[in-house]
Amino acid sequence: QVQLVESGGGLVQAGGSLRLSCVASGSIFSINSLGWYRQIPGKQREFVARITNGGTTNYADSVRGRFTISRDNAKNTWYLQMNNVKVEDTGVYFCVANAARPYWGQGTQVTVSS
Repeated sequence: QVQLVESGGGLVQAGGSLRLSCVASGSIFSINSLGWYRQIPGKQREFVARITNGGTTNYADSVRGRFTISRDNAKNTWYLQMNNVKVEDTGVYFCVANAARPYWGQGTQVTVSS
């Protein structure tokens, strides 16, 4: 079992920055990769970014160049640095740990105002 807790969401103006955190606990050794998804109102949950144990990163086209995923193994924490945010980045952000099965956090709300 893996437990994930996100934090760092909030209200930010367009063009600003926000850093989301995801703290993992439990069977951390079983995690192959950690990703971030978001649920935008009226749309399906969509992929945002992912980082593998080897450090390989992938990004959705809509966030590439603005968002950065990283990790601190000592703290069992993954981050999503969001720069130059846009109104369309508004949504609930979830971290997901990929192990034998995916484990999801509870989500954190990000609201970008114009």
